[in-house]
Amino acid sequence: MLIMDKTAIYALLDQQHLWHEITEHSAVSSMAEVTAVELPYPEAEAKNLLVCDDHHHTYYLLTVKGDLRVDLKAFRQQFHTRRLTFASAQDLKTRLGVIPGAVTPLGLLNDDSRRINFFIDQAFLNEPGLIGVHPNDNTATVCLKTTDLLALIRQHGNPVTAVDFSALTK
Repeated sequence: MLIMDKTAIYALLDQQHLWHEITEHSAVSSMAEVTAVELPYPEAEAKNLLVCDDHHHTYYLLTVKGDLRVDLKAFRQQFHTRRLTFASAQDLKTRLGVIPGAVTPLGLLNDDSRRINFFIDQAFLNEPGLIGVHPNDNTATVCLKTTDLLALIRQHGNPVTAVDFSALTK
C-alpha cells in the first residue's frame, strides 16, 4: 500500500488546484489539545472517529463538528449497523495509515479496499463550507472546502453520506 503522508496530501491538494490553508503546529492527540492551537477557522475544526462493528467487518469514519459528542447507539439505530466499537490503533494504521490522534477523512485516501463508509456532519456544508482536518499527521491542520474534500473521497471510491449529527449526539 502506498501511504499518502502529509507531504503527499499537500502535493495532491496543489496538483488538484484545491484552495487550502495549512497551519503547522505541535502534535495534538485530542480535541482538548486542539483548542490550544490558534487556527484561522476554528469553527471548521472537525472531530474524526473510526468505528467498526463488533465483528470488525464494517468500518465507519464519522466526522463531526469538534464540539459534538456522537451517540453511537443512536447512529447504530439510524443506520441499522451491528454494535459499534472504536477501531484499534492497529486498525488506524492498517486501514487509514495514521496513528491515534491523527484520524482524518484524508486517511481514506489510504483505504485501498475503499470499504470504509464515510459519514460527515452536513453542518460542514453550510456557509462558509469549510472543514479543518489533519493531513494524515497530527502536526498540522489543513482547512479546505468541504465540497472539495468530499469530491476527493468520492473520486477515490469510498462511500460518502452527509448526516445531521446534531440529532445523533449525547
